[in-house]
Amino acid sequence: MEFNFNQILSTTMVIFAIVDILGAIPIVIQLRQKAGHIESEKATIVATVLMILFLFVGEELLKIIGIDVASFAIAGSFVIFFIAMEMVLGLTLFKEETVETVSIIPLAFPLIAGAGTMTTLLSLKSEYETQNILVGIIINMIFVYFVLKNTNRLEKLFGVTGLHVLRKAFGIILLAIAIKLFRTNTGL
Repeated sequence: MEFNFNQILSTTMVIFAIVDILGAIPIVIQLRQKAGHIESEKATIVATVLMILFLFVGEELLKIIGIDVASFAIAGSFVIFFIAMEMVLGLTLFKEETVETVSIIPLAFPLIAGAGTMTTLLSLKSEYETQNILVGIIINMIFVYFVLKNTNRLEKLFGVTGLHVLRKAFGIILLAIAIKLFRTNTGL
């Protein structure tokens, strides 16, 4: 078991890009406004556990229940698509959210540890050593926790208009990610 700085750096950057917690700030703020507040610790812990579990047993688990990675990714793309539509069009699709559930669904899963993250972890596992991927996950989740804990400050920093613009812009980006995830896994 050998830690490799280059592998840790690579996996950290790949996971950072796919989790995109900075891009999710408008979504986090919107979810916090709906639910009252976000349980940062719970969301971070659940997302971390999901990512680590999926790293070790993801492919086998999907095989046991008869789902291939592509189907899993397509399902995740639909959830991401609907969240993006909420952001862009101002719709409310996720209606029954309580403080307890909003921190887990849709925040921990699928926004932080979603289908894109899970399929990325499976791809990284084929290329890098598991311990280096674990370090990359932990580094990212520390950053995620920091962002989730500071959404109030970030909201004040951006202001109402800035958040509105960010929400629409990141909604379009999230929509594009959902479509890319769908196209990649359907072959369209």
